[in-house]
Amino acid sequence: MIDFAFPPPATPSVAIAGSAQRFPVHRVYCVGRNYAEHVREMGGDTAREAPVFFTKPADAVMANDAAIPYPPRTSNLHHEIELVIAIGRGGRDIHKDRALEHVFGYAVGNDLTRRDLQAAAKQKGLPWDTSKGFDCSAPVGAIRPASQGHLSRGRIWLTVNGQPRQESDLAEMIWTVPEMLAELSTLFELKPGDLVFTGTPAGVGALKPGDRIEGGIEELEVLRNTIGA
Repeated sequence: MIDFAFPPPATPSVAIAGSAQRFPVHRVYCVGRNYAEHVREMGGDTAREAPVFFTKPADAVMANDAAIPYPPRTSNLHHEIELVIAIGRGGRDIHKDRALEHVFGYAVGNDLTRRDLQAAAKQKGLPWDTSKGFDCSAPVGAIRPASQGHLSRGRIWLTVNGQPRQESDLAEMIWTVPEMLAELSTLFELKPGDLVFTGTPAGVGALKPGDRIEGGIEELEVLRNTIGA
């Protein structure tokens, strides 16, 4: 038995739809610039280049219906609704034709972003860590097992206080799920428990304390959260 200096933190986890079991989270990867309309609204070039990856800490994951504290050091917190891939089988250099064999399931996620810090980092050519990897920045709904089918199309949407903000279709993603996983696995060894946020469509916008957020993707559990003080 290992004698730790103090009790280790609990393993972050996500609910699994229709099961009492939970999905233990290992790492959280995110793909940026994966919908052309969002790339344009952020002032980027829509030319199809290699996916842009960044990470969030595993303990940034928050449950459905959780209250999300408004983060410090920002006055421009944004929502980004996304399809999340849950990895059930690890591997390196995965071929895109076999990538779906590594998928445990799918969920709805919200890649919360301190947009003002991200803009300042971009301007100076600095990393995005403080704008993306802050506490409670990765709400995720229940994971629907891939045994019920893989997702390549379907409506993706988000409302704030009942007002539409984001709406598109998964078919509009620049990089497909197999392509993203194949590319990511050349950079990192994927492991069971990894989550991959797959990018957001156009319509991102600011949130304020008290806002009620709902976001969904066809066939998946709707993700609901509120922004706290």
